[in-house]
Amino acid sequence: MTDKRRFWTLRYIIINATYFAVYSGIHAYASVFLLEKGFTNTLIGITLALANILSVIFQPFVAGLIDKQGKLTNRNVSMASTALLLIGSILLLLIKSGVVIIFIIFALIYMVQMVYQPIITAMYFEYEAAGCRIYYGLARGLGSCGFAVVSVFTGMAIGRFGVNILMILDIIFLSVALVVLYFFKKPVTAPSSDKTSETGVAHNNLIVFTKTYPSFMLFVVAGVCFFFAHNAINDYMIQIITPLGGTEASMGTAVFIAALLELPTMALIDKIMKKISVKNLLLISAAAFLVKTLLMLVAPNMAVVYVSQAMQMFAYAVFIPAGAYFVNQTMARFDQVKGQAYINCSITLGGVFSSLVCGRLLDIRGPHFMLIVSLAVTAAGLVIAFFALKVLGKSAEKRS
Repeated sequence: MTDKRRFWTLRYIIINATYFAVYSGIHAYASVFLLEKGFTNTLIGITLALANILSVIFQPFVAGLIDKQGKLTNRNVSMASTALLLIGSILLLLIKSGVVIIFIIFALIYMVQMVYQPIITAMYFEYEAAGCRIYYGLARGLGSCGFAVVSVFTGMAIGRFGVNILMILDIIFLSVALVVLYFFKKPVTAPSSDKTSETGVAHNNLIVFTKTYPSFMLFVVAGVCFFFAHNAINDYMIQIITPLGGTEASMGTAVFIAALLELPTMALIDKIMKKISVKNLLLISAAAFLVKTLLMLVAPNMAVVYVSQAMQMFAYAVFIPAGAYFVNQTMARFDQVKGQAYINCSITLGGVFSSLVCGRLLDIRGPHFMLIVSLAVTAAGLVIAFFALKVLGKSAEKRS
């Protein structure tokens, strides 16, 4: 790796690692934090559902503004999002009680972070097109490592210092991210091959976008199904493992295993894609989501829970980079930020339905029934993904 490539990759690694370290506190430990603040499972579900609904609304809107190539750039939006998350974390640290105000602030920072996520990916493709050589898979994989290390540390730290340690850690990581983003400036003079010089029309209308990329948008629907189960497991992990003898510390270990095993897959994704097409990788990911949910459903103890979490290396770890490259390969330059946003919308919409349904299912039927529903939804997603990528996608290729 050249010195120049190391320079760009290192900074992009820090951006990813700090983002996902904060993601651990806001998302993976959302239930732990909110339960401590007096929230019921149902209210937690409503909070996360509201945040995800707002995210689904704002992600394509913000992406459309960025795709217009104006002053609202990927980097500027990333800096603004980081600043808002920093302010929200400070407020949550200072506020000791008050369910309503905590509900509002937590929902907002959860939403902002989800809006910000696809922009980090879009920023890579923008900078890569401008000649800034970055190893995306390595950077994204090390971002997951940041999530893994912080998650396992946080699980132990909560037991010792209480849930407010979540916000203290978030403030530290967000401060680092803001500094790095400030200096992460794309070269003023881009190579002639920079795709920003392309002419074209951005399809900002949802209906027009769907007609232009029907296979992609149907796959987004499949993604919603996968992330229904994925979010159910992540958001309600503590409720799932408690009947199996699990604790906050073992939850941290489970999260650590899943996140750590993302690194080898993501780091090697460029080499893997030389042997397996992006569409086939997405189908492999779909099957892995199904197996992961099934193992979690039948788990009699924490050992099987850990095996289920290990499936992350074939599920989420394949879906994220393959989905990013799927957008880059199939969409015009002026639609690519929106494409990344819609991929992330599959995650957030899955979170919406998961939060609305699973919080209530936990309260009335328990975690086992919640996982049965999640398995059925994931199976439906696998069928939809196959049709989108192999049937509808092949028809679209013939037409083109």
